Amino acid sequence: MIYLLGDVQGCDDALQRLLAELAFSPSRDRLVLLGDLVNRGPASLAVLRRVAAFGDAAISLLGNHDLHLLAVAHGARSLHKGDTFGDVLQASDAPAWIDWIRHQRLAHMEAGWLCVHAGVVPQWSATQVLSLAAEVQDLLRSADLANFLPRMYGNEPRQWSDTLTGDERRRFVINALTRLRFCTADGRLDFKTKEGAGAAPEGYLPWFAVPGRATQEQPIAFGHWSTLGLINETTLLATDTGCVWGGCLSAVRVDGGRREVVQVPCEQASRPGA
Repeated sequence: MIYLLGDVQGCDDALQRLLAELAFSPSRDRLVLLGDLVNRGPASLAVLRRVAAFGDAAISLLGNHDLHLLAVAHGARSLHKGDTFGDVLQASDAPAWIDWIRHQRLAHMEAGWLCVHAGVVPQWSATQVLSLAAEVQDLLRSADLANFLPRMYGNEPRQWSDTLTGDERRRFVINALTRLRFCTADGRLDFKTKEGAGAAPEGYLPWFAVPGRATQEQPIAFGHWSTLGLINETTLLATDTGCVWGGCLSAVRVDGGRREVVQVPCEQASRPGA
């Protein structure tokens, strides 16, 4: 059985209970975690240990919080007030976990579903998403990681062009795949609005509602956007149901044409945020 999981964000107790509810077995089943394994919740290190122990039975995507941990660990960013991944940074085997994180993926195809953390711009096909993600993954896994991380942050460029190169190209890909919520029909990104789909700024739409986007017929699963709640449509799955904010941790079974949603409540309640 194949399950796609929403943002865990350090809520190891909820993850443990969800896996028990699924009767998950790494010898039989497969997980795809849609990014943000760490931060905000109380047990980021325990989540990493639990997921990594599943080996090839678990695929983990990189979310914005996971990239933030990489940047802090390499001295490219400072800790934020609400960061709770100190247990990872202070672990005796911290370097091994930082290395593990940087070897995870930004996009993945599983059982016909294109899996990303946040979203894709209207101009990208599924093939292009996977190709662009691979470009950035290669950089994150390279010896140039520490040099790139300080240049990873920023909101520009806000619009995709096939002519983008270097840091601008990589920054845009990361922003789209790990931060995107709203964009215009021609793919200009908004980074300010974090409320639900109805809060779109003038001229903007939820990325998945843009008419004629290249991935219109491609099933896509994503997390990141907790204020959306669960979306369970034929070709669209939104799985971040706000576990760390006192909501639920959600898994959706997607194999064999069967769709099954399994949720467990999370007792950890944090301040709303990204």
